Amino acid sequence: MLDNVRQKTRQLIAAYETERMERIRLQSELAESRTQNENYRKQIIELERQIDNQKLAEAFKAGGNDNTEAKKKIDKLIKEIDRCISLMEG
Repeated sequence: MLDNVRQKTRQLIAAYETERMERIRLQSELAESRTQNENYRKQIIELERQIDNQKLAEAFKAGGNDNTEAKKKIDKLIKEIDRCISLMEG
């Protein structure tokens, strides 16, 4: 009977240690995800700022062939923002 209690106690301690290690791993993963999420947010803000600057520059241009090049750049930036958003959601 006493041996049975000791064996069950050992099993409980082993299960506790396993769960404790899993909790530590998950906490580390969560911290890493939060950091990555914050980096994506900063990147999105920077890309939005670049888009705003590009739009402002376009507004001051007198027109011409540069408009198509500017539109291509804006489209590229929008795609990059969409990619960042999808990474944040995933």
